[in-house]
Amino acid sequence: MSTNFLEQLRANLGANAVATDPTELQHWGRDWTRAFEPAPLAVVWPRDTAEVAFVVQACSEACVAIVPSGGRTGLAAGAVAARGELVLSLDRLRNVGPVDVLNRSVTVGAGVPNAVLQEALAPHGLWWPVDLASKGSATIGGNLATNAGGLRVLRYGHARNWVLGLEVVLASGEMVRLGGALHKDNSGYALQQLLVGSEGTLGVITAATLALAPLPGPSEVFVVGLRDFDAAARLFGALRSCSVTINAFEALTDLCLTRVVTHTGLPRPLPTCAVYALCDVENPRGLDLAGWLAGLGDLVIDAVVATDRAQAERLWQYRERITESLQPLRLHKNDVAVPVSAMAALAGEVSKWFAAHRPDWQVALFGHVGDGNLHVNALAPQHLSHEAWRAACADADRALYALVATHGGSLSAEHGIGLLKKPYLGLTRDGAEVAQMRAVKRALDPANLLNPGKIFDL
Repeated sequence: MSTNFLEQLRANLGANAVATDPTELQHWGRDWTRAFEPAPLAVVWPRDTAEVAFVVQACSEACVAIVPSGGRTGLAAGAVAARGELVLSLDRLRNVGPVDVLNRSVTVGAGVPNAVLQEALAPHGLWWPVDLASKGSATIGGNLATNAGGLRVLRYGHARNWVLGLEVVLASGEMVRLGGALHKDNSGYALQQLLVGSEGTLGVITAATLALAPLPGPSEVFVVGLRDFDAAARLFGALRSCSVTINAFEALTDLCLTRVVTHTGLPRPLPTCAVYALCDVENPRGLDLAGWLAGLGDLVIDAVVATDRAQAERLWQYRERITESLQPLRLHKNDVAVPVSAMAALAGEVSKWFAAHRPDWQVALFGHVGDGNLHVNALAPQHLSHEAWRAACADADRALYALVATHGGSLSAEHGIGLLKKPYLGLTRDGAEVAQMRAVKRALDPANLLNPGKIFDL
């Protein structure tokens, strides 16, 4: 059956649009996680929505499961094909439509990388304010499927705040348009919002009409050395009361900064401190930031304020390049969220847990202080076997998610549930809520062919 099925795909899409080479399967069958060995049936690259619909309909008729694939920068194994699924890559859907400057909207293909879209919008003085460290490879379809946040959630909110309409292929192969280019539309259910954050389990997003914002004005960037995450939270509160607009407020431990310095060769911006805060603000009233920081001597150990754009961009690298600097190590990443007021407490509890239960591990913490999103990066010793490492990571996950639950938090702030976090979903979402999610899944994908096994099991 699989041979005939693949030949049918080749006959309709072209031979170069279907791959079964083991190297290709390994590459396209996984995301940034390495917890699951990829084992897809094949990879296909349709060129437009009509070809996506053909593939999905063929899969429906042949009962072949599908894993939609974007930039595969997720950290929850949401784009992993480990059970003979067909990887449906949206990489070739890269059309960027005309920019409607008056309406502040644009329609783009799901495979457009985030950075490519921003480059296309910049000449119009606009941007899509979902700003990711992985923007060079993360795609619009993936941003929406995971309701991506990024570096500017504090000011602009998540991806769902900036989508007006979607073009979607349902599990049956039917093409539907949900919403449109309207900024105001209260005519029934906003079904496009149901697809945002659904991790490809309810439909395949092939194009999106996005709301746009004016490019940010000139900003001032500074890095502050602090004692701990509690000091970072207090600094954030103080900055919020000032006459500035906060674009981003990021915190990172010294281990993160040291790894970036080692990996990139960048100089240290400040002498060693336990925690650093990177702040990006618009300052229309001309607040003397250096003087303001100097007046916080009981809180601020040291600080550097960028004096020009080049220095500001260099300071941002200490935050944006953390993940790539940690990636070569034996790394287990986690992405959780709690109320902003609980973030410092969670950071302290996580550090204490690792000190007590994994004293030979290192833990690198960073995150978006302004929206309560903490990234926990556990660095294990190299001598552990793979099996022992995975078991130890699972044990640490259980402890972390239990801590998050006590603060009324979420075990996924940005990357979704996927396969990695599925066993723990019940810690922060109650049974009735998950039951309703399953009901929606059964209604839209009764055969369970779209990214099966992700988020929850049916």
